[in-house]
Amino acid sequence: MPCTDSAIRPRNAVALALVAVLAAGCGHPPPPPAPVQTARPAPAAADPARGTPAAPTPPLAAAPARRLPARHWDEFKTQAAQRLVEANPAGTYLGEVPEPLLAIPVLEIELNGDGSVRRIEVKRKPRQALDTVDLAIAAVHRAAPFGPVSHLPRPWKFTEVFLFDEQRRFKPRTLDI
Repeated sequence: MPCTDSAIRPRNAVALALVAVLAAGCGHPPPPPAPVQTARPAPAAADPARGTPAAPTPPLAAAPARRLPARHWDEFKTQAAQRLVEANPAGTYLGEVPEPLLAIPVLEIELNGDGSVRRIEVKRKPRQALDTVDLAIAAVHRAAPFGPVSHLPRPWKFTEVFLFDEQRRFKPRTLDI
């Protein structure tokens, strides 16, 4: 029996209008959510005369920038260096490298297939400002994971040179080339 009751028709019309509005929004993906940032405590002051470094700053609670998987190791190294800078904004600098540099530690970073850090080996320790080695290692851990590498040839490792200035901020050498 067909429904002809006039009391039901307005409800059906409202339901159909609601469905039409919802269906119209389905054709467009929702905008990406804005990254969430948390307040960061002020870093402790460094005292180079006494050899006390500034306390490392905690990472921001922001989503890493999405990148396409690297096609080869050179591309991966560039993406990893960019990720190091993004994950350590207060501890990095860009632009011209100052002379003289405070320290130049070199790390070999071995990864798991998913881009997480498996092992870090110090390939070069500076003669002065030995704390920069720990700062570089902490920066790598804050930047991890670096993205999948299982599609790249083994061994899944790369070397990064950290160029530290007098304020104990670094620039990955890969970004200086």
